[in-house]
Amino acid sequence: MWHTGRLAAFDLETTGTDVERDRIVTAAVVGCGGFGSYIPCTWLADPGVEIPAEATAIHKITTEQARTEGEPAADVADQIAEQLAQWLGDGMALVGHNVPFDLTVLDRELRRYDREPLLDRLGERPLHVLDTRVLDTHALPYRRRPSADQGARQLITLAQVYGLGWDAKAAHGCKYDALMSARIAQQIGTLAHMSRRYWPESIRTARRPRFHELRGLSRAELHELQVRLAAEQAEGLQSHFRKNDPTAVVDGSWPIRPWVEDTESKGVPA
Repeated sequence: MWHTGRLAAFDLETTGTDVERDRIVTAAVVGCGGFGSYIPCTWLADPGVEIPAEATAIHKITTEQARTEGEPAADVADQIAEQLAQWLGDGMALVGHNVPFDLTVLDRELRRYDREPLLDRLGERPLHVLDTRVLDTHALPYRRRPSADQGARQLITLAQVYGLGWDAKAAHGCKYDALMSARIAQQIGTLAHMSRRYWPESIRTARRPRFHELRGLSRAELHELQVRLAAEQAEGLQSHFRKNDPTAVVDGSWPIRPWVEDTESKGVPA
C-alpha cells in the first residue's frame, strides 16, 4: 500500500516564501517507514544573502550563524538533490507538506548555481510524491481555521487533527517537520485503508470525509491523482481570493512549478 513503503521525507527552511528568488537555509531528507532504518540527513547552508529577521524568527538561523557554520549554498543544493535522487531512484516516495514550495526552491537553487536539476538526475526513474497538504485537503475538505493565528492546512493543524501532537520547540526544524509530514501521510493512508467504524470519533464525525477515494491506489496512481487534485484545489482557492481581489492567481502546478527561463538574467534567478 502506498503509505507502508519506504519514504524520503523532505523539508526546507528558507530566506522567504518566493520560490523564484529565495534561498535555502536548512534542509532535511529523512529516510523512514517501510520497516527500514531511520536515516536523517540534514544541512545548514550559507545562502549568500542576508536572512531577513522575519525568516530568522521562524527557523532561528541568523545570517551570522549561516555564514559561520553553513556550507556553500551550491554544495548544499547539490547534496540534497543527490540524496533525493539516490533514494527516489531506489523506489522511495518523496513525502512533504506543500511539496511544490520545497521542490521548486531546490530546483531554482540548482539552476542558480548551474547544477543538475533533480528531475534530470532521475532520468527515466519515476518521481512519486505524497503531499500531505493535497491529501488532507481532499480527505477532509471542510475544515475551518482552528484560530485566527492558525490555518486550516498548516502542518501543526494536520498533526493535531491526526492525533500526532506537536512539539512547538522542535517545529520549523527541518528534520522535525519532514518526519511529521511522513507520519501524517502514514495516518492518512491508514485511515484510507481502514473500515470507517474504526476511525477516531473526530474523523468519523467530520463533514463528508473522502479517505476511501485514496484506497487501493499504487504510488504512481496516487501521484497522478494528486496532480489533478492540486489543480482543482488551486482553482477553488483562486476563486475564493478573487472575491476580494479580481487579479488573484493561485498556481496549481504540482509537484514542481515549471521552469521558465528569464532571458534578462540569462536563465539565472537573482
